[in-house]
Amino acid sequence: MSKPLEPYVRASVAASSDIGVSDRYQQIKFRVFDLTLEYLEQQGVQGEAIPRAVLQDEIARAISVVLMSRGLALNLKERAQLIEDVQNEIVGFGPLEPLLNDPEVDDIIVNGPSRIYVERRGELEPVQTRFRDTTHLMNVIQRIVSPIGRRVDEAMPYVDGRLPDGSRVNVIIPPVALDGPIVSIRKFKRTPLTGEDLVRGKALSEETLKFLSDAVRGKRNVLICGGTGSGKTTLLNVLSSYIGVKERLVTIEDAAELQLQQSHVVRLETRPSSLDGASEVSARDLLRNALRMRPDRIILGEVRGNEAIEMLQAMGTGHDGSMATIHANGPRDALERLEMLIGLHGFSSDLQSVRRFISGAVDIVVHVQRQSGGMRRIGSVCELTGMEGATYSMREIFPLTDRTEGASGRRIV
Repeated sequence: MSKPLEPYVRASVAASSDIGVSDRYQQIKFRVFDLTLEYLEQQGVQGEAIPRAVLQDEIARAISVVLMSRGLALNLKERAQLIEDVQNEIVGFGPLEPLLNDPEVDDIIVNGPSRIYVERRGELEPVQTRFRDTTHLMNVIQRIVSPIGRRVDEAMPYVDGRLPDGSRVNVIIPPVALDGPIVSIRKFKRTPLTGEDLVRGKALSEETLKFLSDAVRGKRNVLICGGTGSGKTTLLNVLSSYIGVKERLVTIEDAAELQLQQSHVVRLETRPSSLDGASEVSARDLLRNALRMRPDRIILGEVRGNEAIEMLQAMGTGHDGSMATIHANGPRDALERLEMLIGLHGFSSDLQSVRRFISGAVDIVVHVQRQSGGMRRIGSVCELTGMEGATYSMREIFPLTDRTEGASGRRIV
């Protein structure tokens, strides 16, 4: 690998005399980044085809040649960082890779190429990481969505997806996003949380955990409600760990993120429509198909449309112990939202019949809330016992009696 670098050097950006002190590394990085990638490509280095250790050596050699030819100087720490950045660009998700590998980061928010925020311990904070430009950001976005068969372009400017580790990704791009591509990543712990973790983090009490675990083992139908980012899916993961290992489970999600530990799990994922409006596979389609797959329980990632009817029918007709989540501000609000979804999607009956339908399917409603310090806690556990006239009969078993904010602001649920 002795091909000279001068042709590429002459095509690079201007000399380094204007590099500022405050962001010197970032400016040098952007100067040599494309040059190094181009040099590696000319040398036939394919990141996916060689071991990572060999790739690091090739990148280090290319960077050394680039820096020497331009008279640019980096200390050992900066050089090591540049090698890692180039490697992430070749085989990872570019500037997002260090944030994805940081165990303290829970959420990553990208507001265009130069404004990136992360959530640590329940608090959003800006980071120095940035993309070179919008094109660089769009390249990383395509690298995220392509492996899962999704696409994002002007015709389809938004998409939900997931990373290989299960982290949930939402992308929305111009012309819908006016200030550049927006990426929201909800990370998931590589080692799933347990009920004991939630108790230690004061997300719920031992008594509440015992009640919920017994309800799951006893095949009670559970509906988990809460706002965005309140921890509904995390709690669903924890409760699913109490399902027996001999049961056959079918999960249905828009973007697969559940981390069930049982061996007999069938994972289904919806598919958006193509440009011509065809090929869509909705949650309702998957629920109908799941009922023919002999499931013991069905776990629906989120109820948000006409699949509510099939989900409630499954809960009330032989698939005891099924679970789902729904966006709502409390237990009664969750039931009212179910009423709305059922009414909007063709269940032609009076309100009292709809409520009897819901009360006959749902046994337990758990409300999860995010407090102002970023801490997630169970706000209420209610048992739906039937109807009293035209209203639901609900018994609050575990209210949140201690409503003080957690000082640490830790994200537990």
